[in-house]
Amino acid sequence: MSATKAEKAYVIVLGNEKGGTGKSTASMHIITYLLRQNYKVASIDVDARQGTLTRYVENRRLRAKNSGENLPLPDHEAIFKSTLSNMNEAEAEEKESISRIMQKFQDHDYIVIDTPGSDSHLSRLAHSFADTLITPLNDSFVDLDMLVRVNAESLDILKPSTYSEMVWEQKKQRAIRDGGSVDWIVMRNRLSSIYSRNKEEMEKVLKALSKRIGFRLVDGFGERVIFRELFLSGLTLLDMRENNVPLSLSHMAAKQELSALMEMIQLPAQNNRSRIA
Repeated sequence: MSATKAEKAYVIVLGNEKGGTGKSTASMHIITYLLRQNYKVASIDVDARQGTLTRYVENRRLRAKNSGENLPLPDHEAIFKSTLSNMNEAEAEEKESISRIMQKFQDHDYIVIDTPGSDSHLSRLAHSFADTLITPLNDSFVDLDMLVRVNAESLDILKPSTYSEMVWEQKKQRAIRDGGSVDWIVMRNRLSSIYSRNKEEMEKVLKALSKRIGFRLVDGFGERVIFRELFLSGLTLLDMRENNVPLSLSHMAAKQELSALMEMIQLPAQNNRSRIA
C-alpha cells in the first residue's frame, strides 16, 4: 500500500449486477486483510435481503465466541431496501439510511461495501461512494455481457453494457458530490489453471475494453472449493495458519493469489489514524 494522508474513511465497493461472481467472498477477504494490518474497518451489506456478507460476519463472530480464536471483526451494518410504496419516498429513505451509516463509520480507516447482484437504487447509491470499485467477473462470456456487448463472430466491442453505463453515471455523481474520483478495477475471478481459447479471448476483449471505458484489469481467485468451506466457519485464508487449520497446497496457492490481488489493488495506507493495538 502506498502512503497517503487520510481525511476520511476510504471506501471500497464490491459491485456487479450479476450474482455468483464472488463479491461477498472477496469482500470478506479484503476486510480480514485490512483488519490483520491493524486498520479499523467497517463493512456494509446493501444486499441485506440475501445477506451473504452479513452471514459471513455472523459465522465469524460465532466461531470467535465459541472457540476463543483470534478472529478480528469489522463493525458491520446491513441496509435493507425501503418498503415504502412511493418510489420517491423510498429512494429518499434509502439515501438517508446509507448516508447516516457512512457518516457513522467516518472514524474508520476503511469501509467495505458489498452490493447485490442486481440493479437497484440502493446499489447505485453505494457505487457512488466508492473510492475503489472492484467488479469481480467470472471468466466467461456470460458474465462479460454485464460489462460489454460484443460481436459473436469477431468479438469486436459493440457498446458498453447497462452496468458499465451505470458505473460511469455514479462516477459523475461522485465527482459532483465531493470532487472525488473512482478507481474502477475489474477482477477476473474463478480462473481456470488450464489454458483455453475462451480464457485467451476473454483477456483480449477485457484489455481492449479497459482502455475504452477506463478500468484496471487484475486477476482474482482460481476456482477452489475452499472458499465455500470457509464461509460456514467464518474463516478466510488469512486465519487458517494462526488458528491451526491445516493448509493444503491448494490453500497456499489461494493465499498467494490473495496477496497478489491486494498488491495489484494498490489501496492507499491510512496513516492518520491510530491503529488498533
